[in-house]
Amino acid sequence: MDLVYQGSDIIQRRRLSFDAVLPKPAETILDIGSGNGLLSAELARAVGPGGCIIGVDPSQDMRKAAIARCAEFDWVEFRDGSAYDLPVETGSVDKAVSVQVFEYLDDLPRACQEVVRVLRPGGRLVVSDIHFDSWVWHTEDQPRMDRMIASWDDHFVERRVPAILPPILREAGVEVEDIRPVTLNDHELRPDGLARMMLTLMDSYARQNNLVSEADCTAWREEQEALAAEGRFFFSLTQFAVIARKS
Repeated sequence: MDLVYQGSDIIQRRRLSFDAVLPKPAETILDIGSGNGLLSAELARAVGPGGCIIGVDPSQDMRKAAIARCAEFDWVEFRDGSAYDLPVETGSVDKAVSVQVFEYLDDLPRACQEVVRVLRPGGRLVVSDIHFDSWVWHTEDQPRMDRMIASWDDHFVERRVPAILPPILREAGVEVEDIRPVTLNDHELRPDGLARMMLTLMDSYARQNNLVSEADCTAWREEQEALAAEGRFFFSLTQFAVIARKS
């Protein structure tokens, strides 16, 4: 996982979010669902010691990894919390960013209202998620692929966040300024690519939760490995950064 998160596909995804945030020296930026701290570290370098990066994540293991990764930046801190209950004072941050978090939330209006609360007037918000209807994955057994994708849908709440989020944000009091895409494509099944990560995670999730038979999981993974060996592999998925500003 750490290899993939530092690989080219996830770097593209992180760069999309970083560029959308447009970090500037001395700003205070909130990283919602900061995970292992890769984006927090990049934001820390951009704002410099005059700024402040606050990472919020409910996972103690993730916070521990993020603290170690950002140890050199005295202006970065990580707090226990969720998108529904941010441990941040009202109107105290210049910008907020969330990457691959909102798809797991069952109350998007509540999360949007909470992040708007902590933003200063004119503050910038970036919510970056995959629209899973953009998923294209070549197979010679489409029903089996459909079963694998349906099983993966079971692990999150909403697969269409970029499409349904703008009106929710407007209702919460922010103006949507732009929506920027980046398409992650692989035709080789690269070791550090998103497709390789998805192949591993989906196989494991489907097996552990008894959503797809062991035989189907094995056949699905073997088919994809074989297609890659034959030069017939194809995978594509699009991430969108929704950019908004507090009124």
